[in-house]
Amino acid sequence: MQISDRRLTDITRQILMKAGCEADEANTVAEHLVNANLKDHDSHGVGMLPHYVEYIEKGIMHPNTPARLIRDGGAVLQFCGDRGFGQRTGKEAMQAAIERVKTTGICLMTLSTSCHLGRIGTYGEMAADAGLVSIHFVNVNDLPPLVAPWGGFQARFGTNPICIAFPKGDRHPEFILDFATSIVALGKTRVAYLAGKKFDEPVMFDSLGNPTNDPRVMWEDEEPGALGPIAQHKGGGLIIAAEMLAGLLSGGGTIQPDNPRQGAIVNNMSTIVIDPANLVSMDWLRKEYDAMLDYVRSSASTENDGPILIAGEPERIAAQQRGANGITISAQEWQKIKDVGLALGVPEDALSW
Repeated sequence: MQISDRRLTDITRQILMKAGCEADEANTVAEHLVNANLKDHDSHGVGMLPHYVEYIEKGIMHPNTPARLIRDGGAVLQFCGDRGFGQRTGKEAMQAAIERVKTTGICLMTLSTSCHLGRIGTYGEMAADAGLVSIHFVNVNDLPPLVAPWGGFQARFGTNPICIAFPKGDRHPEFILDFATSIVALGKTRVAYLAGKKFDEPVMFDSLGNPTNDPRVMWEDEEPGALGPIAQHKGGGLIIAAEMLAGLLSGGGTIQPDNPRQGAIVNNMSTIVIDPANLVSMDWLRKEYDAMLDYVRSSASTENDGPILIAGEPERIAAQQRGANGITISAQEWQKIKDVGLALGVPEDALSW
């Protein structure tokens, strides 16, 4: 099933407003979700809507909640999301950090206790579009853990994404590195499960510790399995680093079991934003950036002479293709979204493709 991004944004906005969001917030969240779908990150796209509505109905996610400034220390800004929509609170906190770095040159921004921040690359893109460098560390709490530590098979972490963004050169686009520290994000297992697909290789463990490529172990088993960490021991270290940098520096806490778990996706994020103009000539930086990427791309390819892609390029390619051809959503996932819309009172014809 394929739908245009414009139509999908309109449907998403209507569902969010019926769920209690004011118009501006609904626009922000809808655009973020659909952009994730456009960039081939369906795990963080409109398929999250049924979960968000469930959280709101349970009172563990709060619509129309802005990012609340809890500390202004000049080059240090700290915000609390108060269980609001992360797509809103994350955007507002990043906007504040981008504005602040104009006078301080560098800004450490933390955001605690925000419901699902969505695709973290979005915040890196905000910085890069402003000509800035940003580094983001995120942890997940309020839910049971999903990801096993390196060397174990029982879950102890969320998917704990890391993002590093760099502004564009004169010839090459911006660098947006955005990845979960699990082999796949939980949302990718949801998309595969609803589409009746398996992964090409084992990315999970079942509850007995057996490696598997079948997402049903995350969604059907009475005792769920666990996602594996990326990059063996190196990824095992990164996932702990993200947990500490996001959970501890923000004050939002880690996923350790003494902290309460009410059942929503709650994120904490620690972000460093840097104005490179305070460090080097921007003309030199852009030329050096382009020269380095030229050098990277000059390597012989292992992929049948295919191009060497830089972080952020697969998303831009996908956005062009999906923008032209439509966004593909499995019938099962669309049915869940439609059911939520109908239950909230969205007219059936307003949910048509």
